[in-house]
Amino acid sequence: MNQQIKNILEAALMVADEPLNIERMLSLFQEEGAELPDRQELKDALEALEEDYVERGIELKHVASGYRIQAKSSVAQWVNKLWTERPPRYTRALLETIAIIAYRQPITRGEIEAIRGVSVSTNVIKTLLEREWVKVAGHRDVPGRPAVYASTRQFLDYFNLKSISELPTLAELRDLDEIAGDLFSKVEGNKTEANGESAAEASESAEIETDAESTLDSGEADIQTENSRTEAVNNEDSIDNDSGNND
Repeated sequence: MNQQIKNILEAALMVADEPLNIERMLSLFQEEGAELPDRQELKDALEALEEDYVERGIELKHVASGYRIQAKSSVAQWVNKLWTERPPRYTRALLETIAIIAYRQPITRGEIEAIRGVSVSTNVIKTLLEREWVKVAGHRDVPGRPAVYASTRQFLDYFNLKSISELPTLAELRDLDEIAGDLFSKVEGNKTEANGESAAEASESAEIETDAESTLDSGEADIQTENSRTEAVNNEDSIDNDSGNND
């Protein structure tokens, strides 16, 4: 393996403000007359970096948008002391909405409300769209043509996921608290990425204020079925075509 390639990739990943995919990494070597490394050489260098970090406080993480270097969750409680802002706070209404979208996408606002048993606050949908955790993936071919929502690569990146298939199966979870607990536990340490937004920025942007808090309707057992997750996984490519192949 070429040590220079490894050094270049490590430096690029350290200073980049977003995950880098293989294509973006290849572009770093595009010089006239220079011999470009192939994709396998880049992957070999990335594997070597991953091995280098095994006993260190940082790690190379492959998420939906590509690769990034970030602090390990095991050291997050110490690293987070660099910032004094309050930790992110999410309302139950927002957690319910994003969980339903993630597992049942593509889904309309009306369908989300039918599952929750209460109306969905406009502020919740607005917040999810502004954070780019969800997007309008199209419109349902019914009267009124309501928008259908789907999760995005940014949602997966934030929660350290490579694809929707990495979400825990609904059969493994008993209620929303478990879904949210497992999902949000993945983000510990992500606030202290070596190349991402600071905990202060994450905290400010994640501070959600809404009066729409409720519990999931226990009668809506259809959301807690393995079929829901299977549907979400099968629809992932058609929903998020802009994701591309990030290797």
